[in-house]
Amino acid sequence: MDIDSVRSLVTVLGMTCFLAIVFWAYSRSAKKGFEEAAMLPFHEDDEVDSQSASRSHTQG
Repeated sequence: MDIDSVRSLVTVLGMTCFLAIVFWAYSRSAKKGFEEAAMLPFHEDDEVDSQSASRSHTQG
């Protein structure tokens, strides 16, 4: 096996991994998880705001 065969094999394996990741990222099964992850910054802000609001009502 010469260096050109190794390079070809690595290229094919890399392309296969890339296509597998793309297929997984656009699959319907991953969509729900991505939507939940996309909403995390907004969800955390709501919790912080509600906690600070409840603290200000109890202190004042």
